[in-house]
Amino acid sequence: MSKNMFDLTGKVVLITGGNGGIGFGMAEAIARAGADVAIWGTNQAKTDAAVEKLAAHGGKVAGFACNVADQGDVDDKMVATLGHFGRLDGCIANAGVSGRGARSFLDIDYAEWRRVLDVNLDGVYFTYQAALRHMVARAEGGDPGGRLACVSSLASVSGAARSEHYAASKGALNAMTFALAVEFARYGITANAILPGWIATDMTENAIGNEKFAQNVAPRIPTRRWGEPADFGGIATYLMSDASAYHTGQLLQVDGGYLRY
Repeated sequence: MSKNMFDLTGKVVLITGGNGGIGFGMAEAIARAGADVAIWGTNQAKTDAAVEKLAAHGGKVAGFACNVADQGDVDDKMVATLGHFGRLDGCIANAGVSGRGARSFLDIDYAEWRRVLDVNLDGVYFTYQAALRHMVARAEGGDPGGRLACVSSLASVSGAARSEHYAASKGALNAMTFALAVEFARYGITANAILPGWIATDMTENAIGNEKFAQNVAPRIPTRRWGEPADFGGIATYLMSDASAYHTGQLLQVDGGYLRY
C-alpha cells in the first residue's frame, strides 16, 4: 500500500457518464489524485470538452462515445479503453437517465419503463461484465484487485412516488452490488454503491428550479444546500483507492443528511 492511501498514481479508472454532472465531479477528483481517466458519454462534443478539462490535471485522459444500453457498443468501447490504457483498475458505472414525469405509476407505459431500465440497470450490467472480464483475468494472471462503484439513488431506499421505474432500476443496482461484493472478493475486487440525494445537475434542473418543489424539499436537507457534483469527488477517490480495500458491499449515502431528517 502506498504511503498516501488515496494516491491513485498508476491506476486507470473508467467513469461512464463522466462528461458532466456527478460523473464529471468524480472524474475530476480522480484525475487530481493522479489516476489516468477514461470517460464514456453519448454526447461526443461534451465528452471532448470534459477530456480537455481533465487533461489539465496532468494524467492520461481519453473519452469514448458509448451508449451503455447497447451491449455491443459497451464491449467495443471496453476493448478500445483497454487498448488505449493497457489496464483497468476501477470502474464507476454512473451513466443514467431520470424518469420522465408521470402523473401516476399507471401512466408509465412499457416503452418508458424499458427506456429507464435499459440505461440504468442493463447499462451497468453490460459495463460491469466487460470490466470484470478484464479484472478477473488480470487477477488470475497474478495481478489481483479492482474497484467497482455504481451511482444508485435515494429513490432506491425511499418511496419515490410516480418514479417507480427509476426506483426499481436503482434498487436493482443495490442488490447487484451486494452480490458482486461477495462473488468477486476472492479476486481482490470490491463493489459499492453511491446514493446521491438532491444534487444540482442538468438532470435535476427542472425539479430544483421549481419554486414549490424547492420550498418543500430544501428545508429538509440538514446541510441547508443542494449537493454539487464536486461533493462526490472525495467518495469516488476513496472507493477507487487502496484505502477502501476492505470496504465492500455497502450503500453510501451522499445526501447532506436528507434521508435521516
